[in-house]
Amino acid sequence: MRIVNLIENTEGNNGCSCAHGLSFYIETGEHRLLMDFGPSEVTLSNAGVLGIDLAAVDVAILSHGHYDHSGGIIPFAELNSKAPIYMQRGATGDYYSEGSEGNRYIGIDKNIAKLPQVRFVEGDYIIDDELSLFVVDKRVRDIPFTNSRLKIKRENEFLQDDFSHEQALVIKSEGKTVLLSGCAHNGIINFMEAYKAKYGEEPDIAISGFHLVKKTEYSPEQMREITATAEALTAYRSQFYTCHCTGITAYEAMKNIMGGQLEYIHTGDAIEIL
Repeated sequence: MRIVNLIENTEGNNGCSCAHGLSFYIETGEHRLLMDFGPSEVTLSNAGVLGIDLAAVDVAILSHGHYDHSGGIIPFAELNSKAPIYMQRGATGDYYSEGSEGNRYIGIDKNIAKLPQVRFVEGDYIIDDELSLFVVDKRVRDIPFTNSRLKIKRENEFLQDDFSHEQALVIKSEGKTVLLSGCAHNGIINFMEAYKAKYGEEPDIAISGFHLVKKTEYSPEQMREITATAEALTAYRSQFYTCHCTGITAYEAMKNIMGGQLEYIHTGDAIEIL
């Protein structure tokens, strides 16, 4: 299995463009996959730089309904009209980010829902023997503090997003199990525990943003949450890779605790799973 980061927030060493967003290309025994699409058509340009033919992708997944993961969907659909695109039905909701200048729309382009290749699912879903999707039904820990500003608009009222539109991809191929999440808005620990409850084991590898990034300085309480998350992750046997919305400061703090169990995957980087 081979997993390539097509785009995320940090620069790699391969001529690819970085941007606030996320997309992974995955080759398995049976599939050529796309997990998230990045913020724009730049994702497709990076694939070209890396020699990856996105026209050969046969399954695509959107992790949740935010622009930085969905902006490349329409350009991808123009290139590849055959690959089904799986998303939770709630991914088309009106999602906003609360800031000092008001609420900013961060949801997906509404035209995406009109694409004939979109496949809406509700909750857990089995694609085939190799691929499945799952959601977090029950949380054992609070969601990351950075989510407090993320809202959903319903009937002209801005409510706290419950992230029911978020799903993770599970790949079981070549004797390995991989969990891929976009941002883990529901919390990476909650995703790990939901995986254990639904699949009866821990994944060999978990790849996800942890949604811990901040543009301003972290408070002592926020740093304690970051280190507590890292300490909790050391209890799993899984190897973790992170990127995008984790943020370098949070990653370095977690890396100090987790050591080689946690690595950062930059734009253009590849993970070879043997």
